[in-house]
Amino acid sequence: MQNARPCEACSDYTAMPSSTYALFRNAILAEQQVTCTYLGRPREVCPHIIGKDRDGAEAVLAWQFAGESSGKLPQWRCLKLANVRNARAREGRWHEGGGAHTTPQKCVTRIDLDINVHVRKRRN
Repeated sequence: MQNARPCEACSDYTAMPSSTYALFRNAILAEQQVTCTYLGRPREVCPHIIGKDRDGAEAVLAWQFAGESSGKLPQWRCLKLANVRNARAREGRWHEGGGAHTTPQKCVTRIDLDINVHVRKRRN
């Protein structure tokens, strides 16, 4: 597994990331799925972008492809990591997310790691 440098905009991290943050970050680097409980619902996701939201809370933008949801699946989900429980990384098919991206994501405003920018571009 390779280590990616955090982006310059994220250099204001003053505390060590949570263990949940580390698990999701490593899953992005390894293109692994994550299973977890979020707000009481089991979720199966592929995390794509991790960092902090506009309030400074740890957040991840993930493609939820299975599990439970209040809406249709599959779908993009913004997960506040403080609300994630029982997270586990696992091998499995990587899900890219569907549809055209017509609006920029607003989930993670201070991006630490983006699979398409920091991981895949380094491999090419």
